[in-house]
Amino acid sequence: MSLSVRRFRLPRGRAADAALAAGVGVLVALGTVQALVGQRRESWATTALGWALIALSCGALYFARRYPAAVGVFVVLAVGVYYVSSAYDGPLFGALVVALYNVAAAGRVRAAVALGLLVIAGTTAGTVSGNDDINGAALFMLTGWIVAVVALGAMWHGRRAHVENEARRRATEERLRIARELHDVIGHSISLINVQSGAALHRLKKSDAPDPAAAEALATIKETSRETLRELRTTLGVLRHVDEAAPTAPPPGLTRLGELTKRTADTAGLRVRTVVAGAERTLPAELDLAAYRVVQESLTNVARHARGATAVTVRLDYGERELRLEVEDDGRGGSGGGSGGGLGGGSGIGGMRERARAVGGELAAGPRPDGAGFVVTARLPYGTEHAQA
Repeated sequence: MSLSVRRFRLPRGRAADAALAAGVGVLVALGTVQALVGQRRESWATTALGWALIALSCGALYFARRYPAAVGVFVVLAVGVYYVSSAYDGPLFGALVVALYNVAAAGRVRAAVALGLLVIAGTTAGTVSGNDDINGAALFMLTGWIVAVVALGAMWHGRRAHVENEARRRATEERLRIARELHDVIGHSISLINVQSGAALHRLKKSDAPDPAAAEALATIKETSRETLRELRTTLGVLRHVDEAAPTAPPPGLTRLGELTKRTADTAGLRVRTVVAGAERTLPAELDLAAYRVVQESLTNVARHARGATAVTVRLDYGERELRLEVEDDGRGGSGGGSGGGLGGGSGIGGMRERARAVGGELAAGPRPDGAGFVVTARLPYGTEHAQA
């Protein structure tokens, strides 16, 4: 027979607030029980006032996380009244320490410092006025306690802020990676579906015996793919930010360039030729992915925007210090898809330039000088020391 042991968990939220207030209250009450037993040193009215101040100060800690500054002010004043009026030196100072820590831990460091100075000033005034319970050494120790508590609270706030910022940064990087992959992979495939269905519909209408059912099906595919591209563009608009970081995803890379060119040739009806110059080498992961995505986006733009294009040439030149990449087509008109490229205003040529810059390179795109075709040229240095963080 197996026994299941439940893991002990600390309370959180309101339960943690209640546990804090109750725990401090119990400790202060145990340390002040002398006010209820033994020889009387004050009137019962003064004792009742002291216990009321204890209850109010410790109870206020229940709200310390939600209203740190207000609770800090209240506890400082209540503790001050308690020590001035009561003849019993109970440990209510612990509630003040907790309140000051919460103020600093909530990021209200200036308020915590101001309250700490108020406590030190009040204690100093009492000592100067003839309070024999606190001498110079005790005042020095009190100042040390106040400084330490405020410093610890500020350090905790800084640590928590750092953790939260790191979590937001990682979430942003993941969101950007997802947006990039959605555009490069799904956008590429859907664009080819849209182009191919449009071409098939055009050929079917030109045939001698067009099939109405097939034409309707192709028209539906073409319209659905166009609508899907619009929805994908909207989704990417939510995910993407202008400060997109450098590509960090693992392969695909240029080792899968053959699959990419074959898929483009099969779906778009283009003759895709790959020309490699120089000695091939293993590229850094971010550069390899960037080069692959530039070729992929360029081929997508050719399929969608280059009118009359029949052939595309992909050139890779492995130089000593950089990879030079060129994608050239023989179509009429631009194949850049405007400023956006594959998603009609999304992140086509702009996205390719971002990828090139992210790895320390540069990219140019435009019509050939003779106007016959469109060419995309990228220069991607091997050295990752140029990559942007």
